Amino acid sequence: MDLKICSFNVNSIRARKDLVIRWLSEKEKDIDLLCFQEIKAEENNFPHEDFEKLGYKSVVYGQKGYNGVAVLSRKDISGVIKGIGYSYFDQQKRVLSVKVGDLWVINVYAPHGDLRGEEKYYYKLDWYRAFLEFLNKNFSPDQKIVMVGDFNVAVEDIDVWDPDLLKNSIGTMPEERELFKKVLNWGFYDCFRYLYPDKKQFTWWDYIGGAVWRDEGMRIDYILATKPVIPHLKDVYVDMWTRRRRTPKPSDHAPVIGVFGDLL
Repeated sequence: MDLKICSFNVNSIRARKDLVIRWLSEKEKDIDLLCFQEIKAEENNFPHEDFEKLGYKSVVYGQKGYNGVAVLSRKDISGVIKGIGYSYFDQQKRVLSVKVGDLWVINVYAPHGDLRGEEKYYYKLDWYRAFLEFLNKNFSPDQKIVMVGDFNVAVEDIDVWDPDLLKNSIGTMPEERELFKKVLNWGFYDCFRYLYPDKKQFTWWDYIGGAVWRDEGMRIDYILATKPVIPHLKDVYVDMWTRRRRTPKPSDHAPVIGVFGDLL
């Protein structure tokens, strides 16, 4: 039986709740694990009951007004790790790991970074280094792991609509890409690029100027997997249903869905 794992930066769960529920109804409830980023809500303000009605149990690691991640699961969750174990970085709620059977699912919302040389830029680079330490302390590449999320890095030029125009802008800087590649080299495959080495497909488009209709975007949301998972990988695709809408107002990201056969 297929297992479907979705990564979706909702850009505020309260603003996007009705859209997400309508989308899940269109999907006929076929997503097993739904990983939200940028929920911008604390756990007590997350709409648990609305998703329980659709068959999901929610694990939330959130904060008021900013950041925040959540995992909604139709499967039983047997383990949870909130944060990366560094109090400085865990003031911002960005990483939530859950265990389902013998599979770990790590849900990530990496810092944006702002402009080169600014405080947020250095924070992003330091966060990536701390995140690599978190992986080393808690996991092994020999484990079955699917890691998803908004990593705020377009790893190659093919992952942006205009590499020349966007060169050295946030998400494309060599130092950001180098750190993201270190995450990949830790033991992860970029599942979309593994299946589609030459395909241009974006996951984020600016709200301004109708960028989504011209497909002027970036691929910064990923489904990553360790080697034991790759034989189960069947497909990765971006679902545009939620993004190419005018009402309810969409997130600036689209959901990315990974399909795995007989993984659990």
